[in-house]
Amino acid sequence: GALLVNERIDREELCGALSPCSLSFEIVVENPLELYSGTVEIQDINDNDPVFPSSQARLEISESVAAGARFPLESAQDPDVGINSLQTYQLSANPNFALDVQTRVDGSKYAELVLEKELDREEQRELNLVLTALDGGSPPRSAHVQIHIDVVDANDNAPVFNQSTYKASVRENTPSGTLVARISAYDLDDGPNGDIIYSFSSHTPAKVRELFALDSATGELRVKGQLDYEETKLYEIYLQAKDKGAVPGVAHCKVLVEVVDVNDNAPEVTVTSVYSRVPEDAAPGTVVALLSVTDLDSHDNGLVNSVKHILVQVSDVNDNAPRSSQDSYDVYVPENNMPGIPILNVSATDPDLGRNAHLSYTLLGDTTFGHLFSINRDNGTLYLLTSLDHEDQVEFNMMVQVQDGGFPPLATNVSVSVFVTDLNDNAPTVLYPLPNSTAAYTDVVAPGTPAGHMVTKVVAVDADAGYNAWISYTLLQATDPSLFSVGLHNGEIFTARQLREDDAPEHTLVILLKDHGEPVLSTSATISISVAETVKEVLTDLTDVAPANDPRKHVTFYLILAVILVSAAFFITMLSVGIFKCYKWRQSRELYNSSRSTTYRTPGPFNHIDAVRGGFTPPSFYHQVYLTTDSRQSDLLCKKPFTSSPLGSRQGTIRNGEPGLYHQIVGTASRLPTPAE
Repeated sequence: GALLVNERIDREELCGALSPCSLSFEIVVENPLELYSGTVEIQDINDNDPVFPSSQARLEISESVAAGARFPLESAQDPDVGINSLQTYQLSANPNFALDVQTRVDGSKYAELVLEKELDREEQRELNLVLTALDGGSPPRSAHVQIHIDVVDANDNAPVFNQSTYKASVRENTPSGTLVARISAYDLDDGPNGDIIYSFSSHTPAKVRELFALDSATGELRVKGQLDYEETKLYEIYLQAKDKGAVPGVAHCKVLVEVVDVNDNAPEVTVTSVYSRVPEDAAPGTVVALLSVTDLDSHDNGLVNSVKHILVQVSDVNDNAPRSSQDSYDVYVPENNMPGIPILNVSATDPDLGRNAHLSYTLLGDTTFGHLFSINRDNGTLYLLTSLDHEDQVEFNMMVQVQDGGFPPLATNVSVSVFVTDLNDNAPTVLYPLPNSTAAYTDVVAPGTPAGHMVTKVVAVDADAGYNAWISYTLLQATDPSLFSVGLHNGEIFTARQLREDDAPEHTLVILLKDHGEPVLSTSATISISVAETVKEVLTDLTDVAPANDPRKHVTFYLILAVILVSAAFFITMLSVGIFKCYKWRQSRELYNSSRSTTYRTPGPFNHIDAVRGGFTPPSFYHQVYLTTDSRQSDLLCKKPFTSSPLGSRQGTIRNGEPGLYHQIVGTASRLPTPAE
């Protein structure tokens, strides 16, 4: 399999100035049959010196030429390429001329003399300079040419071209003698000094002179040799116009000749072999069939249609992760469910084949909900292992991983949120009056109280949510059913008519509390109401029914004294509150009359629910519910509890409930008995 050099290689003979220089070949390998294309690039070495067309150059320059004038010099040729080709020129030191090295479009170099100091024939009739051409080899090779400059008297008008650059295009199969371009120059001098001769500039490459011919009298540039687009696409030809004066004036121009491609090369097509069983993850560029098509032409002439029907079998690789029908699932499960029931089927697909498409389902982080949920590894069915309680936890969030059986396996995560919906499994709970309490709480109403007077209020909550927590109050039993009524939605007990003297002094009311769930759950509360002028009468009645031989009778005096002091303090407090509310009302009326603004004004400081008194509700209840002193006109404002309480789970429901619900846990400014009473 070694590739050997058969004979001495000369890059310049093989490729000339073409770079890179490469030789292409094809190698056929058998068993299995494979075709490989190879290319050997012939690298250049610096084995050629630059060469000038002649060893001497002679220039005639008028002393009248101004500084800045440029004089093209003959270019050296170096058949090497790249860095080994001609790289620069150097000029021997002199006071009048500098050297300007230019680069052509094809990258070749040429030099121009630039007059920096005007010549003086009387001072110096001639100059001898040395131009050195250097390539880029290591060490560099060089060539020298002697430049003899004759300083002559002035021909004060040089020829002038009508344009500095000419452009033309010619097809590569154009026959010899075809006109390419016509250049034109004029000279204002008379006689020989005004006669113009056209010629190639001295640094025009020999290859250009072989392909193009210039008529020295007419300036017509014609095709001389055979043009080849595949070899050179653009020629940059430098021409000059010189008059016949003793010191001829010279003008220079450039002609850009674009070679147009023609379809002169037939395509070469080779079909060797076809491979099968291509893996689907084959990288772009993987050989499927050995197909070789070559056309040396360019653009449309180089476009080739090759038609070959090939059957390619594609083998599967695990390049597709499982895809779920949805990224997340929301599952709603009623509380008190049966353990072991399926609640969700996570659906996923994998477009791969065979084992690459076999899916398994697992719960990520089993330590968190592993005792509550389980998933079938094969079909993705999610089971609930235990009974859930809406009051304990409302939402569970977990991640299901779907993994295929490929190697390496690919996986997709799906989020699942399980929401526990509420059932009516909690009956209303009475906060006031305290159920099953040994203390006797008696509410007092004065004789002759008019109808519509609120006597007391039943305070209750329901641990359920939504409609299941809406409580309605009805009077189930009463000593005198015509005397008292209860608010359906707020539990407030009012006098239904004016109290008469013949009404019983003691009344017992049984209030039925029902929620709105299905089925309806209920509880009852018992209220004791005494008809008396003062609290003292009630206490007297209580004293009368006490055993006569109570050994603690001496405490009665102190109890009565405490009740009187508490009543006096309560009266003063209520009077102060009334005066303050009257003052705030008058202040708001004055502000309203002055601004006529309808902007809502934030109410003043809130009072705790009047019915929530010491010993009746947990401390956290004080942090949950606030309202103004007028419970019938104020909105309910809720805060999150500082500690857990039955009311904590009801805050969201209260805000979304109907207006009647707001009064279920609302107190009023009416007077209620103190714990001591």
